[in-house]
Amino acid sequence: MSSPHIAAAALATLLVATAPVAYAETAANSRTMAATGGETMIQPDQIRASKMIGSAVYDVQNRRIGHVKDLVLDRDGRIASVVVDVGAFLGMGGKYVAVNLRDLKTDHNRLTLDMTKEQLQQAQDYRLENRNTGAGTSTSPVHGGHLGSGR
Repeated sequence: MSSPHIAAAALATLLVATAPVAYAETAANSRTMAATGGETMIQPDQIRASKMIGSAVYDVQNRRIGHVKDLVLDRDGRIASVVVDVGAFLGMGGKYVAVNLRDLKTDHNRLTLDMTKEQLQQAQDYRLENRNTGAGTSTSPVHGGHLGSGR
């Protein structure tokens, strides 16, 4: 075989040998993008949970009425409740109230709720842990399953 033919044969062998690796990397990247919805960065209409937890909550009169204590996820991985800590003064006398995520408005990097502090103090107390079932005491649902599976 001549030198150009050897070079062509070596190149062909190299391409055939590396094609499965390139395909595997592409397939893995597609699965990752599919899992994240194809987005590679946070969108303007999204908020990070780590930034939301601890954020002050204001009423429509611009009075601070509490802060976000926690987010409760359902089995599908969606936010079922936003738990707001209201009424606390120096860590005493407060309580947790669950509100729907849709009831919170974001504007000017603030969370606003169309309720007064008095209305929230009258709302039912929300418990972050259920002593009877153990719910809320671990990082996964008590009855197993996978978040986002709907099962």
